[in-house]
Amino acid sequence: MLAKNFLKGRPVSLHVLDYGLFRVHANDRVIGICGFLIQTDAGESVLVDTGLPKKYAEDKAAATKADRLYEFGEVLECEMANMPMHQLQLAGVGPDQINLHILTHTHIDHVGGLHDFPKVPILVSGEERRLPKPLYWGKIQPLEWPDEDYLVIEGDIEIGPKFRVLTVPGHAPGQLSLMLELPKTGPILLTSDAISRPAEIDEKFIGSWDEPMAISSAERLMQLANETGAFVIYGHSPEQWPTLKKSPEAYI
Repeated sequence: MLAKNFLKGRPVSLHVLDYGLFRVHANDRVIGICGFLIQTDAGESVLVDTGLPKKYAEDKAAATKADRLYEFGEVLECEMANMPMHQLQLAGVGPDQINLHILTHTHIDHVGGLHDFPKVPILVSGEERRLPKPLYWGKIQPLEWPDEDYLVIEGDIEIGPKFRVLTVPGHAPGQLSLMLELPKTGPILLTSDAISRPAEIDEKFIGSWDEPMAISSAERLMQLANETGAFVIYGHSPEQWPTLKKSPEAYI
């Protein structure tokens, strides 16, 4: 199934979904875990990423121990209110109204609700989809790929008017970023973890899956942002996260 021109309408709103807070051991930084809801003027709804698995809202300590996530950091906030279904409700959207689920990559804080939207096509890069299982965290890979329709892309593609998906590997083998244009806000670049925070650029993406590839992808994204004047929303910027509008507010 081809992703090109999958959407009929152009983007008219962007909701930032608040999936919780996490403290990273490195630099003791506190980061937001985010997803996005993008709506079009044709009444379409696109969900981008689904945060941590529901088990973290049910029992943070047990889930952290099972996944060994304590090796990386600490889940500070992840309640039922941070789950995708509840975040979508803030925007007045039900799970049966989602037309497309975009998976930017398959790390634990982006893939938790992978199985929660049956019969919704999943757009993912070929590099990630060909993995036996989603990456999740470290050597822990408890998730299987759901039996759904997949829109597998191998390069940049326009999935609808004013809505592009960019392949920007480095942080993960099949990392994706999104470029869209809203009527009032104008161009918006959602880097996802291709650039989690501006400081990563100076740090040369140390610890990434492929550091040189991550540097190259980031350079490309920042050049695109400069050329278009886009408002950039980073994947996990401690400084930016508190300043972003969160659902039910939206960028339009």
